[in-house]
Amino acid sequence: MKTIYNKLWYMILIGMAAACTEEEIVTISATPDAPVLLSPTSGATLNLDQENADEVINFEFTPADFGFQAAVTYTVQMALEGNFEEVTDVVNSFGSPAIIRVADFNERLIQKGLTPNDAENVVFRVRASVNPNVENRYSESVALQVIAFAAELQFPRVYLPGDYQGWDPTNENTIIYSENSDGVYEGFVHILGGSGEFKVNETPGWEVNYGDNGPDGTLDPDGANLNVGDTFGTFRLKVDLNDMSYEIGTRRVWGIVGDATPGGWDTDTPLEFDSQENVLTLTVELNAGEMKFRANNDWGFNYGDDGTNGVLDADGANIVVSEAGAYTIVMDWKVPGQISYTLEKN
Repeated sequence: MKTIYNKLWYMILIGMAAACTEEEIVTISATPDAPVLLSPTSGATLNLDQENADEVINFEFTPADFGFQAAVTYTVQMALEGNFEEVTDVVNSFGSPAIIRVADFNERLIQKGLTPNDAENVVFRVRASVNPNVENRYSESVALQVIAFAAELQFPRVYLPGDYQGWDPTNENTIIYSENSDGVYEGFVHILGGSGEFKVNETPGWEVNYGDNGPDGTLDPDGANLNVGDTFGTFRLKVDLNDMSYEIGTRRVWGIVGDATPGGWDTDTPLEFDSQENVLTLTVELNAGEMKFRANNDWGFNYGDDGTNGVLDADGANIVVSEAGAYTIVMDWKVPGQISYTLEKN
């Protein structure tokens, strides 16, 4: 009899283990109700005014009904010309209304590419989501005319204190931005000496900082320092605070090349690092001639200046040095989506 009980108990355990390995099956309504965007109404005009920047805009909607009790997250989304393949999240909420400041809404519009002071057509909808195992529900879209005002963009940012810049979390130059205000931050970090260690901080202090205890590409609160190892250079860094992950890109060592430079067209003259300004720089004797910026002695990564406007272009035109002498060169990567340079004779 004892043997029979043992076998029964073993079969029960096996069944329980199998149940634990399967995804939970959620039964929802055969016809779940999507949210309905009630306000603003289709055809309305939103004329934003900088004087009212601290006022709020209310997006009102009916709730979604998935057919079971669950916490629903609502996201107001916008797109140009109804192209929701390139959607931008405006604001999240757990119910109606979803509220956003005029200043923050205006910033989303400018980031989307709207021209200040011009009336442009923008389409909005509400997404209702529960969990990854349940299909999202979307409201019908509502088309509005929106007039944004001109304002300097203040992208969300994270700070990158490290050995390369004196472990200073207050340095406003050693930061990367979230250009879409979506929790994903990208930019460049120049680590050309020291231990190669750094951290990601949400504020210009140590209250909220992230490292990696793995290291496995996952950000851990107060975790071990991130490290590029002993292969110093410039790295593209991506930080995603939505899933707490990060990626350190390929190492590049930038320099100048050309008949105006000490190494001619064959050998890069490496740039140095200004840790306070977070720029690559060099003071050097140049010949009259031409030059470019190049990485790793590889023409696959070179920049010139097509517009002679101080903004670098990939594979761009050679930069002319009209007169021999001592020059200070600066290569600046801080502005999102733009690499600029200066070439000043001392």
